[in-house]
Amino acid sequence: MTGRTMAAPAVDDWLDVLCPMHLRLSRSGHIVHAGPVLERVVGAAGIEARRFLEVFELRRPRIDGSMRALRGLAGQPLRLRLRRPPGTGLKGVLAPLGRDAGAGLAGGAVVNLSFGIALPEAVRDFGLTSRDFAATDLAIEMLYLIEAKSAAMEASRKLNLRLQGARIAAEEQAFTDTLTGLGNRRALQPVLSRLIEGGGEFALMALDLDFFKAVNDRLGHAAGDHVLQQAARAMLAETRAEDRVLRVGGDEFVLLLPGLSRRAQVDDLARRLIARLEVPVPYGDETCRISASIGATLRATCPGACAEQMIADADAALYAAKAAGRGRHVVHGAAG
Repeated sequence: MTGRTMAAPAVDDWLDVLCPMHLRLSRSGHIVHAGPVLERVVGAAGIEARRFLEVFELRRPRIDGSMRALRGLAGQPLRLRLRRPPGTGLKGVLAPLGRDAGAGLAGGAVVNLSFGIALPEAVRDFGLTSRDFAATDLAIEMLYLIEAKSAAMEASRKLNLRLQGARIAAEEQAFTDTLTGLGNRRALQPVLSRLIEGGGEFALMALDLDFFKAVNDRLGHAAGDHVLQQAARAMLAETRAEDRVLRVGGDEFVLLLPGLSRRAQVDDLARRLIARLEVPVPYGDETCRISASIGATLRATCPGACAEQMIADADAALYAAKAAGRGRHVVHGAAG
């Protein structure tokens, strides 16, 4: 090598280190040398001696495909795409080689390529590692940043899921009676409001346990808690999966029954509930005996009533059932 000229092999050796994604083109536009990474991306077999624009599609700027036109793009940003699958997008810049480039180089060009924003996909598709990039290439830093961002986003997603789960759990706890596992008084208004807004027919029952105070007074609150739990299980056993049973007070319950529109249906369920709740409840060596009074109202008979009015109607029917001797049920607005 003398003066400003150098032999082609020396140029290729240097560029393989500095620009592992470069191509050297002959004056006819044929590839005479490809950097090691491009050999992996394009496929080493047959890359050399093929025309540059047979291997890569030049998407911008548009030219007629001649080497003269290609050299005329010197210094301009090139947008290319690999013609063979997976059609990876590439960015590039071309530097023409003049007469002073040395024997075998004059009239040709060097094209340096990079993956740009397609870098993550290229790394995945071609199994590239940090060793495939020049030491000064920012691609590795970009990959690290992408990985760090992905890791941060995944951590954020998991944290959001945990927070959402904690919020849902807190809401469920706030609307759940801890002793029986039923919905509590807080749950009544939103559930009832949804049923009313849905426009369908349903029944609302207010149920009080009869003689429950006597259990507490005779056997203590532990026995009372046991009876409440057994009563809750009995009510769940007699109702459907779509029904809601809520404990709204000490021995006070509300049942919301979607689809029940006839008094006969309510009468049948009320009788079954009372009979089930009158079954003696064992507690240690003792036996606890309770019953139930039930007041009910039907949406079908008061279609314009609000939630508060329906609750008031069911309570009025409940008081009538208690006044009639307990262990009974009354449907609001129904004769007999």
